Amino acid sequence: MTSGSSPDTLFSLKIFCSGIGGIGISAYASLQKLAGHDVFGTDRSSSSLLDDLQSQGIRTSLIQDGSSVREGIDLFVYSEAIPPDAPERIKAQSLGIPQKSYPEALGEFMKGYKVIAVCGTHGKSSTTAMAARMLMLNGYDPTVVVGTKMKELEGRNWRKGRSDYLVLEACEYRRSFLHYAPSIVLFTNCDGDHFDYYESIEDYHSAFLQFFRGMDKDGTIVCHGLSMEDVSIAKKSGRNIVDADQYPLISLQTPGYHMQQNAQLVLGLADVLNIPQQETREAVQGYAGSWRRMEKKGVVNDVTIIDDYAHHPTEIRATLQAMRSAYPGQRIVTVFQPHTHDRTKKLYQEFLTCFRDTDLLIIPDIYVARNDIETDTVSVKTLAEDIARSSNIQVIDGISMDNTEHLLLTNILRKGDVLLCMGAGTVTNLAAKMASSGR
Repeated sequence: MTSGSSPDTLFSLKIFCSGIGGIGISAYASLQKLAGHDVFGTDRSSSSLLDDLQSQGIRTSLIQDGSSVREGIDLFVYSEAIPPDAPERIKAQSLGIPQKSYPEALGEFMKGYKVIAVCGTHGKSSTTAMAARMLMLNGYDPTVVVGTKMKELEGRNWRKGRSDYLVLEACEYRRSFLHYAPSIVLFTNCDGDHFDYYESIEDYHSAFLQFFRGMDKDGTIVCHGLSMEDVSIAKKSGRNIVDADQYPLISLQTPGYHMQQNAQLVLGLADVLNIPQQETREAVQGYAGSWRRMEKKGVVNDVTIIDDYAHHPTEIRATLQAMRSAYPGQRIVTVFQPHTHDRTKKLYQEFLTCFRDTDLLIIPDIYVARNDIETDTVSVKTLAEDIARSSNIQVIDGISMDNTEHLLLTNILRKGDVLLCMGAGTVTNLAAKMASSGR
């Protein structure tokens, strides 16, 4: 009943998506609309993703009090950000409407596809984007679901292909990826994250092993052989393993050693599919980055403005090293908005030393993504002081996003600077505002 993987669907479902503006569920909504279903939904705030959904004829609302959930809906799909006690989920339950989480619903949609999944703590979106580009340019015509907007997808985060291949970014949060059964997995790394859900690093690793054991019996995992921990997890699954580190670190348009490592995984994928390495390298070398991955928003008054999604200490360190390499000799001013008090508290020590490659750091506030998991708070003032002491850099408590913008424009930025706006929350809006401030 819930499958919608074919555009010649014999019957149309009414599918309601709660949190429809999320980067994953919005792609699901688009694909189901294209499959012939009546798709509509709500979110808490407007965004470019909502604008795009509306341009496809998908109705959206910013009212999430339950009034949009009515009888006649065949399937209620909710993002992981929507808690069980949300008004819309309670209303759907009272009406007897079947409910599925976004990963569960996507898993249903994918049945019948040959799934290539990208998983890991970091680098999923960029690796998925590189893999999608490589397959598209080599005639595979895949369906794509990715957690970023791609230039190759006309600025969208999804694509409906005509082949039976589907390339997917598979998130481990709350073991979401266990709803997928891929044939091939690109495994970026397994550092550990989402400790609001996972009890320990061992628990985190166990989720990946579960995921790998859910693959096709003759499935293949492409991973970095130099990471003994990653290889150990992969080997326990009993699946085939391809060592990505046997492939060269090729030059890319996007800076950073971590990006070259992502590209190695795609070179490994090409070998699994018997795609010539020369064609693969050309495709990957043409990858010019994607939305919020060291994305250059513009140059205003001789200040280069970059928007980046990094929110984990390992990602922050890698991004800043890449920025230092890409902009040698220039002052880097970083505005970082921590993503949830819970993550900040549990990775506190790691945050203290990951900013050493920036010249100046401003922390405007801490983004609260899920009120249901925020059991404690972290003081921005104390965090700023502790980072300054541990990393020997200047750190400013920005007090708020508006005040941070004021400080940047009046006291901080000077010609030749690079402004890096970093985090998974609303700091992206600051990057957009700063990029348009000189126009």
